[in-house]
Amino acid sequence: MRIAIFTETFLPKIDGIVTRLKYTVEYLVKLGNQVLVFSPDGGLTEYCGAQIYGVSAFDFPLYPELKLALPRPSIGHALAQFQPDIVHIVNPAILGMAGLYYAKSMNYPLMASYHTHLPQYLQHYGLGFLEGLMWELVKNTHNQAALNLCTSTAMIDELRSHGVEKLDLWQRGVDTVQFHPRFKNAAMRSRLSQGHPEDNLFLYVGRLSAEKEIQQILPVLQGIPHSRLALVGDGPYRQELERIFAGTNTNFVGYLRGDDLAAAFASSDAFLFPSRTETLGLVLLEAMAAGCPVVAANSGGIPDIVSNGVNGYLFEPNDHDGLLKATTKLLQNRDAAMCDRARLEAEKWGWEAATRQLQGYYEQTIEVCQPVLVLK
Repeated sequence: MRIAIFTETFLPKIDGIVTRLKYTVEYLVKLGNQVLVFSPDGGLTEYCGAQIYGVSAFDFPLYPELKLALPRPSIGHALAQFQPDIVHIVNPAILGMAGLYYAKSMNYPLMASYHTHLPQYLQHYGLGFLEGLMWELVKNTHNQAALNLCTSTAMIDELRSHGVEKLDLWQRGVDTVQFHPRFKNAAMRSRLSQGHPEDNLFLYVGRLSAEKEIQQILPVLQGIPHSRLALVGDGPYRQELERIFAGTNTNFVGYLRGDDLAAAFASSDAFLFPSRTETLGLVLLEAMAAGCPVVAANSGGIPDIVSNGVNGYLFEPNDHDGLLKATTKLLQNRDAAMCDRARLEAEKWGWEAATRQLQGYYEQTIEVCQPVLVLK
């Protein structure tokens, strides 16, 4: 199968969408497919046997780490030369519109997937008044695809309630070899806790951006004695977070990768994730694969992963003290069994199975889109 993927973000950027895509591309190639990725130019021309067509891009003013690549005729020429069996637009925004346009004009089967809850992001950037318009754009864009995939049942329900049709679930995935309890080590715990490994060590991994609501962790540090927070990642909200957490035991670690990231998960007491706008929360699965229980908002796709009191704790987003209360419960009840249950949940979800499921969706979409011959 020849598969063209249009995405607004790809390597070398680091986020949950890129993680899913890089594993998807790797396993699609392993399964014998030819893959061409259209993405903002990051300097790569190939990844795991897939071609990458980098489109020159500029920084998005509200979020400088996000690159915007504008459609141009050369994209159509490259797509026509590749002759895909299917076009997959991932979280279509700007570059995804090019994929949509050329798939329609060249009569290629079109599939889309929804990963970022953009309508809810707007309120965190003072643009909440545009939420209705954004939902109209999401609906009109996705309803041009033959199939729309979501990464959680909650997002399927949400999109359906806003008029998006032809929805199905793309199962979650996590690298249970890379993220494993065996990476737990004293040196990483000391590094994250800034030399105080005996304290309660809380971890956050991900973008440091307004919609992640990381400031909601502050009452946890203030309410639980001998607590420390390690923030792994970077983003446009870092300076504001440094101001908010000034005077607390907070370590702005920056990016970690590979074994270091795995060790950060495995060496922490709890992973705290206050965001209410997650379509899935892939990083939660990575923490759980490392045997680190999580405390997260009972919102979006998170309840698909976290079973309250079993492999972590959920809190109600509208409860001002919810994160603090849930974290306190986790510390009181955290034991080896809870860590094991977190790991067991993650072990259910491998990337190969998720990619085989996706390949089945591709085949289904191609079959549905084949022209029907009318016999006279």
